[in-house]
Amino acid sequence: MKKFYCLLLLSAVFSWHAFAQTPEIPEPDFIGEVVAIRPDGKPEKLEKETVLLRTRANASATIFGIGKAKTKLIIDTPEAATRLKSSDNIRFIIKAVDNATDPISIINIFSFENNKKKRMAELSSVSSFGSVKSNKLERLRFSAEKYGEQSYLLTLSDKPAGEFGIIISNPNTRDEKSVIVSTFAIEE
Repeated sequence: MKKFYCLLLLSAVFSWHAFAQTPEIPEPDFIGEVVAIRPDGKPEKLEKETVLLRTRANASATIFGIGKAKTKLIIDTPEAATRLKSSDNIRFIIKAVDNATDPISIINIFSFENNKKKRMAELSSVSSFGSVKSNKLERLRFSAEKYGEQSYLLTLSDKPAGEFGIIISNPNTRDEKSVIVSTFAIEE
């Protein structure tokens, strides 16, 4: 009888341990999807936007060949559908190809400038004298941990008010066809 109770207790401990390792919110369905975790613990998929990449040179670069050219990411809507509060703990579940890569090398969380019609972020700036300032995106700091089989659980360290985007790149293929940005906003 003692053996029976020992085995029952042992199986209960193992099943509890296995259950504790299972994420309570399922991983997103597709690679590149982002889910925000609301303060009540419910998931909300972030809206995905296709961006326009626009490169423009200033007038002196066009006329005299001396000046700067800037490349910007542009979304033709003024604000994101998902609104989060800066006072809350802002967390995301992001599905990647796998979760073996350092997330800071494949996940960019950056801010947009916005006006009444669109959101923009400067990607790079090049001058005619050769100085290149690439990856000028204003990035938010985050901490990350593995989540499930292929995802990361990110917690924002910086939470300023504004419009933001998340880009997940595939470390195995750097020549992606189009840029997809998951968008959200942080309010005071």
